[in-house]
Amino acid sequence: MRFDTRLLHDAQPADPLTGAVNTPIYLTSTYQQSAPNRHKGYVYSRSGNPTRAVLEKTLAKLEGGSTGLAFSSGLGALTTLLESVPSGKRIVSVDDVYGGTWRLFEHHRKQFGLRVTYVDMTETAHLRDALEEPTDMVYLESPTNPLLKLVDLRESARLGHRAGATVVVDNTFATPALQRPLEVGADIVLHSTTKYLGGHSDIIGGALVVKERKRGEEFAWLQNAVGAVPSPFDCFLVLRGIHTLGVRMRAHGESARAVAEALEGARGIRFVHYPGLVSHPQHALARRQMGGYGGMVSVELRGGRRAALRFLKRLSVFTLAESLGGVESLVDHPASMTHASVPRAEREAHGVTDGLVRLSCGIEDPADLADDVRQALRGV
Repeated sequence: MRFDTRLLHDAQPADPLTGAVNTPIYLTSTYQQSAPNRHKGYVYSRSGNPTRAVLEKTLAKLEGGSTGLAFSSGLGALTTLLESVPSGKRIVSVDDVYGGTWRLFEHHRKQFGLRVTYVDMTETAHLRDALEEPTDMVYLESPTNPLLKLVDLRESARLGHRAGATVVVDNTFATPALQRPLEVGADIVLHSTTKYLGGHSDIIGGALVVKERKRGEEFAWLQNAVGAVPSPFDCFLVLRGIHTLGVRMRAHGESARAVAEALEGARGIRFVHYPGLVSHPQHALARRQMGGYGGMVSVELRGGRRAALRFLKRLSVFTLAESLGGVESLVDHPASMTHASVPRAEREAHGVTDGLVRLSCGIEDPADLADDVRQALRGV
């Protein structure tokens, strides 16, 4: 089956009890046992829930993994992932990383002796050099948040494995609709299902998809032990969002292209970050590695913070809010919102300046979104 068909039918059969087309929401915390440890596969909903099980199987199939695991947030998934890294071990991470990820990495570094090295991985030579020192995990985002840099996933996985490291890819921005990192060598995929997978800005959730079954069993143990699991209702909503992921990602991409083209070369704009533009330094890699360019656009305004704030204030279709990936268009000022936890000097060294604005382009008419950014820019 092709991808859009799989979104509705992979691991989502009709309910065997009632024939319900949609997976029922099993709102129960515990399950009857006929005798101690004699049950129907479920004992306590932290350990497993039928609604969650369908979501987890669906995620595993879409990403091409053996095991899918759902969590109460993307950072809940990351926390569980970090539980697998012993004290004193080393992570090599892409330098342009979500602010919440950086905050958690730094917390584990200070509290538990985790060593974290941040590397610009737009050139694989940088990763190769970083891996000369023993490394337990290579952590990637592609496209990155918020500068939309791309990492060569296949080559990075090859280098990571040669160094004996586990390779993890945060696939939140692309989703399996546009790229499937496990198919090109990654070991684990992470998602904030809050974003494109849920798609409607109405849930908080996360996921890990693990390639190898044995490792998947180890993470299932950690999922139960750490306990950062989602509610059955949130699992139902993510499943509902997954059904339309294909058509939504195409619409997001059309919107983002219209916005990026409206801003590229405009007065007051220093640079437009969007992999779908020929001007993007890694456009060729995006064409080769992705099945589309996604719905995220970041722009750097020449006037710095003052210009960025004026631009934000004048937007009318875009809503100023954190998060991304919903059907409605959102705009964010990373330096003071999603990446505020990163110290200013480090943030700016990686290119997240006060003039940077991140746009999550929704599924409104692309022409309306382009008109909105043009009129906002005129006021700057």
